[in-house]
Amino acid sequence: MSDLISQEPTEVLDVLGRVCPYPLVLTKKKLQKMGDGTLLKVLCDAPASAEDSIPKYAEKQGFGFDSVKVEEHWELYIQK
Repeated sequence: MSDLISQEPTEVLDVLGRVCPYPLVLTKKKLQKMGDGTLLKVLCDAPASAEDSIPKYAEKQGFGFDSVKVEEHWELYIQK
């Protein structure tokens, strides 16, 4: 799989300041509206969501996933 971080995302979802379960719920809703092959970049500062629930959801769905920690938040890349 190609490096998702280096690709231009189709859409960006900002869930900064939201706590569990909202980052995962909003990510799921956004992905449902997106087409196959599209790339979603999620800005998230909730450790439980960024390190656990969102990556597990992406893996369970068979989506491509990559993440990077930037200062006080994470950039999560999910390819549908």
